[in-house]
Amino acid sequence: MNITYSDEKKFTQQEVQDLFLSVGWVSGQYPSRLHKALMNSSTVFTAWDGNRLVGLVRLLDDSEMMAYMHYVLVHPDYQGRRIAGTLIKKVKEKYKNYLYIEVMPEESKNAAFYQKHGFQFMENGVAMQICNLADRR
Repeated sequence: MNITYSDEKKFTQQEVQDLFLSVGWVSGQYPSRLHKALMNSSTVFTAWDGNRLVGLVRLLDDSEMMAYMHYVLVHPDYQGRRIAGTLIKKVKEKYKNYLYIEVMPEESKNAAFYQKHGFQFMENGVAMQICNLADRR
């Protein structure tokens, strides 16, 4: 296995959908919206096994001070091979001059992974969101 990494957004809608569905993420059910969101993101690093998309990290940033790492995901067949860690190293290198890189782990088990890579819990911070605004009309 020779995993290569890229910061070019040269993935197809189908490749992205397949990756997101492989980890059970609902966003994979909206392939055109997902692809558009990734294409318009500040940064997307991808991991490839040949022509197969096997990992991805997405960031939004303000170009100076704060970058928000929305997610890191790796296809289940490739988990445990340090792909996510390599993606995070690439993020930390690109954003090394920023004041903050923030992430909101979806599950408590993911928090330990991010802590292992230098992230700390925010003091006095609480994550909040509004979901499905279109459904609330």
